[in-house]
Amino acid sequence: MRIDRNLEIHVVHGCNLACESCSHYSNQGHSGTLSLDAADRWMKLWNQRIQPRTFSLLGGEPTIHPQLPEFVQLARRNWPGASLRLVTNGFFLHRHPTLPLVLRDDPDAVLYLSIHHDAPEYQDKLQPIRELLAAWVKQYHIRVAVYASHKNWTRRYKGFGSEMEPYDDGQPRSSWEHCPARFCPQLFDGKLWKCGPLAYLKLQDAKYHLSEKWKPYLQYRPLEPGCSDEELEEFFAREEESFCGMCAANPQRFALPIPERRRAVSAPA
Repeated sequence: MRIDRNLEIHVVHGCNLACESCSHYSNQGHSGTLSLDAADRWMKLWNQRIQPRTFSLLGGEPTIHPQLPEFVQLARRNWPGASLRLVTNGFFLHRHPTLPLVLRDDPDAVLYLSIHHDAPEYQDKLQPIRELLAAWVKQYHIRVAVYASHKNWTRRYKGFGSEMEPYDDGQPRSSWEHCPARFCPQLFDGKLWKCGPLAYLKLQDAKYHLSEKWKPYLQYRPLEPGCSDEELEEFFAREEESFCGMCAANPQRFALPIPERRRAVSAPA
């Protein structure tokens, strides 16, 4: 059994926010949710070979998923020894009144509230979410953590839509060393991917028909579930590789604009 620090699954492609340079490209009009059946199949392909210390549920915005509490339970069944981490911007938590019951019954699960801006108008909109979480903590004794993700925000790519371009700095080692996702392998389509920007790049290409500059990165091949133990070990031990060159070698932090969308994203009927 391979023990690794972290494994992530994204349960939703879309988001109600539009954070510039989102690593899932959720600011660029994507939609769709991962079914419980598909996720269960993907997890079962690996749960006898990998033991992540932390298994993270993200998106997109995971609270868009209408079956989010069941997703938490599914993750626990597949990885009973992992710490579970649910990362959310919080705006749709009210849609899931049974979620605190699930979290209450799982002492090794933590809800992370990700703060995407410090502007007063954004913080005002967060106030009802903070109050809801405070009530959940008081009533159900769940574990909640709050972190200001916007303070460390950097660009994963240049531009938007069909005009999006990779950095191509030619320094993959530096890109890897500065990458906030260098220890965030993804479980997607039943396979293991080095990071979110690589896992969901084909989603972006299918929608926007990216330029030829992305061709080398679209050729990335994830690790298949039929891999050997040696290939599995090598995947997790590998640091930089040529594909890391799509991101900046020396990324600069920038002031994230208030990430509001022009129209709301809702769960499918």
